Amino acid sequence: MTLSLDQLTKAFDPRLGHPLFQGVSLRLEPGQSVALVGESGVGKSTLLNCIAGLERVDHGRITLGPDELTALDDDRFADLRKRQFGFVFQAFHLLPHLTLLQNVALPLWLLKQSDRVARTRAQAMLKRVGLGDRVHDWPRHLSGGEMQRVAIARALVHEPALVLCDEPTGNLDPERAGQVLELLFERTQAAGAITLLVTHSRIAAAKAQRTLRLTTDGLIDEPQTRVNSDA
Repeated sequence: MTLSLDQLTKAFDPRLGHPLFQGVSLRLEPGQSVALVGESGVGKSTLLNCIAGLERVDHGRITLGPDELTALDDDRFADLRKRQFGFVFQAFHLLPHLTLLQNVALPLWLLKQSDRVARTRAQAMLKRVGLGDRVHDWPRHLSGGEMQRVAIARALVHEPALVLCDEPTGNLDPERAGQVLELLFERTQAAGAITLLVTHSRIAAAKAQRTLRLTTDGLIDEPQTRVNSDA
């Protein structure tokens, strides 16, 4: 599915003359990965939340495939979000009382998949992120990098069209962060999912196919550079 942003404007108070951002337009195709950078407070996480339907833009349109997201009510958006969105956050958000297998299977259970199908697919996804022999472990037994691998598996197990990532390597050391980012982009590209990554790290941004800087007046393409050290 294609993701399209068309002239988005967002202000915390629409009566103010200075919107948080305006004129944000973008079109992304399946398999593309984009890093979103910009100054603190410019609205990077807010833009991610608007795409996810957790906040609403003041003006403009967001479409994902045939669906105009900005026209959906909260219930319809919540249903679409369960089916077509994956999320990876800085804090991992694994449920401590569930095993790794159960954490990854959770999106499938929420979609009413059978327990057998959910567990089979979750086990296969954990194997793809290098944790196939840890399915019955608890999150507390994992390193930060391993927990983020589980979070990536959970984000992809239901084959979403769009994966939104907010500083997913902020809690990791540079070596583990680089490994996690390479895994994230490898798996999402193989699945044909669009990946939109918010980051403050230029090194993390360099691992995406494209880097965009969010400003108050929209998005600006930045030259893509390669770096030797990990994010």
